[in-house]
Amino acid sequence: MARRCELTGKGVLVGNNVSHANNKTKRRFLPNLVDVTLQSEALGRGVRVRIAASALRTVEHRGGLDKFLMVAKEAELSERMQRLKREVVAASAPEAGAPEAPAA
Repeated sequence: MARRCELTGKGVLVGNNVSHANNKTKRRFLPNLVDVTLQSEALGRGVRVRIAASALRTVEHRGGLDKFLMVAKEAELSERMQRLKREVVAASAPEAGAPEAPAA
């Protein structure tokens, strides 16, 4: 499984360990990935995703998975999340198109 966030695309970075003697050795900076189940209100079910902890905070800040996906760029999302975004958009489209009752 790739060490990449499914929502933000955050992945592994490389750099150097630098010793006191200024010796440099390669190292990897791994993203803080967590396995979580996020609830989709439009689809009415939970979705298991592997995302960065920072992405989890962003999802909560924006008001849930559906709202996060609505504003997310397609290029950052994994293929699985792109399919999920299309499902969410299709499921929420009839709700948005329904006429509201006139105020009395």
